[in-house]
Amino acid sequence: MEAKKTSLYDIHVKAGARIVEFGGFLMPVQYRGIIEEHKKVRASVGLFDVSHMGEFTFYGDRALDFLQKMTINDVSKLAVNQAQYSAMCYEDGGIVDDLIVYRHADHYMMVVNASNIEKDWDWLQAHKLPGVELRNESDQTALLALQGRNAEKTLQPLTEQNLSAIKYYWFEHAHVADVPAMISRTGYTGEDGFEIAIASDKAATVWQALMESGARFDIEPIGLGARDT
Repeated sequence: MEAKKTSLYDIHVKAGARIVEFGGFLMPVQYRGIIEEHKKVRASVGLFDVSHMGEFTFYGDRALDFLQKMTINDVSKLAVNQAQYSAMCYEDGGIVDDLIVYRHADHYMMVVNASNIEKDWDWLQAHKLPGVELRNESDQTALLALQGRNAEKTLQPLTEQNLSAIKYYWFEHAHVADVPAMISRTGYTGEDGFEIAIASDKAATVWQALMESGARFDIEPIGLGARDT
């Protein structure tokens, strides 16, 4: 099967990224270099394209029951606008995938790993409860990760949301560069940061705005290689 591209692929190529196939997508593994990019995120701020990740949404009266059945954490403990790290397991205890569950006012969302999108979707469909509407919104959703100690200062000028009010593993709906977005205080880098979910066709607009806002902090695009260090 031909590898997919995120909506930011051309921007990565133009920026000189080294492109590799990862999870069925052509993704930037590095730009300037993995070590340099790792240090940039630790010392200031960096911007990742993680749009290859999968997004599923769950609607219906039994959405909570379904997620309680399918994931290992207690979804009932989530307040509206709170996120939870979790996993799905096989009957023998083996892991299907690790993931994050987000509770919205009228539905739930799950973000899964790119290489497991199809497998996870099939697993959920095979165990779906009556009264649950399951949607795969992966192709329509872009996900950007702004990470580092200067992430909040980079993002704040672009949104009406008071970012200091968003606690770790919580999120809010707002705008970023006038684009509707879900802003969550989450990430995998060990630094403070945000993950921004937007419509795929608006990803380039938000990416460029973040790069311009972060220029005063010497922001750099960061490849997936540094994310895994």
